[in-house]
Amino acid sequence: MRTSVTRSYFRGLTSAMLERTGAEMGRRYRQVHRVWVEQGTQGVQDWLQRALADRIAPTSTPLEVRPADVLSADIRVRRSWPPLLFDGKGPLVVNWVMAPPVAGSGGHTTIFRLIEYLEQTGNVCRVYLYDVYGGDAAYYSHRVRRDFPRFNGEIHDAAGGMADAHAVVATAWPTAYSVFNDRCRGMRFYLVQDFEPWFHPPGARNVLAEHTYRMGFHAITAGRFLAEKLRAEYGMTADSFDFGCDSAYHIVNRDGVRDGVVFYAKPDVPRRAFELGVMALQLFAERHPHIAIHFYGARVGTLPFPFKDHGLLRPSELNGIYNRCFAGLSLSMTNVSLVPHEMLSAGCIPVVNDAEHNRIVLNNSFVRYALPTPHALADALSDVVSTDNFVALATSASSSVSSASWEEAGRIVATALRRSVTAYAEDQPQDQAMARSPSVGVRTEGGHRINL
Repeated sequence: MRTSVTRSYFRGLTSAMLERTGAEMGRRYRQVHRVWVEQGTQGVQDWLQRALADRIAPTSTPLEVRPADVLSADIRVRRSWPPLLFDGKGPLVVNWVMAPPVAGSGGHTTIFRLIEYLEQTGNVCRVYLYDVYGGDAAYYSHRVRRDFPRFNGEIHDAAGGMADAHAVVATAWPTAYSVFNDRCRGMRFYLVQDFEPWFHPPGARNVLAEHTYRMGFHAITAGRFLAEKLRAEYGMTADSFDFGCDSAYHIVNRDGVRDGVVFYAKPDVPRRAFELGVMALQLFAERHPHIAIHFYGARVGTLPFPFKDHGLLRPSELNGIYNRCFAGLSLSMTNVSLVPHEMLSAGCIPVVNDAEHNRIVLNNSFVRYALPTPHALADALSDVVSTDNFVALATSASSSVSSASWEEAGRIVATALRRSVTAYAEDQPQDQAMARSPSVGVRTEGGHRINL
């Protein structure tokens, strides 16, 4: 009797499992078929890759900051750091704390442009790399030398501590915790190129990023929008600089033929609104099938309209693309990128999502602003490619940014650092201001002899 019941139970269980398996297989088949109908073969491939990634991906992503650094930083306690002796006349020594650079990083490009100016004007800059992923400091040091060959200073791992300096500069929210905690002398600064809490949905990263604006640093921001925001909402002291224009971007031939539009495509960077740009360009392609569409920034695969997928480009290659295009689509849901300035320099008219931060920072009458909807962005692109006498428009647009230089941006940053460091040293108690670290004296760094 017991054996009969057991067999019956297992037959029922097996039947139920097969029924559920059949239902699941049927559901998956219908799902894949629908994806294929709506998105084609590439859509199915992308769906399978996402499904596999979800299976093997870790359950959580490591924070970009070491938890130990967060625990050591009690921002409720107002902190000050003893200054390094400075008479306001000699060279500045500046520690820059940054994540290891990655290919095509506009943020690192800006940092090293500012460093280049400081070094050229006789100051000393050191780079300290902050990496929570266990990267090899020697390898990243080689990459810094390769990607930014004009940098002459020392490169160290921030985890080993920093030498005393006149200025210690955080360059992104995770690095701010290292700058806050380190015991080295020097006034604390924060190079803010974007409002980084906006990079993350409400949660730990969002809050931890926002807290860095309460650490008592002096902000130096890319554009006026961020300086005004940090002063008004967090009580920070702040200076700002305007973006310069790289000489690599220019009009090659003023009578040259333009036959396309270009899109700065960053699918893995949500604030660049890749999906919105694709939908806008799909509408544009239907209206203007004779206009070539160029994508650069990252490879994006197959899309529902023809386009040229250039991936990551060198400045000389990118300038060639800009010179072939009437307009460029550059979307920034947070602080604006360097791209619109590059486009303007080459006579390519930027189409940008209309937002306060974009208008304040760009402040250029040749930029076309549009509501961040596919239809409004497509309309703006259409208006540009339909412009009469485009050669004159391109020439005027290029001239509008010809006076913007990274040398001027560097001068503003150097002036802000020098002025702030001088005042900071004067405001500290005399015993702190006059004290010197045993490791600091007459040294030679990056080819410069300095007396501290």
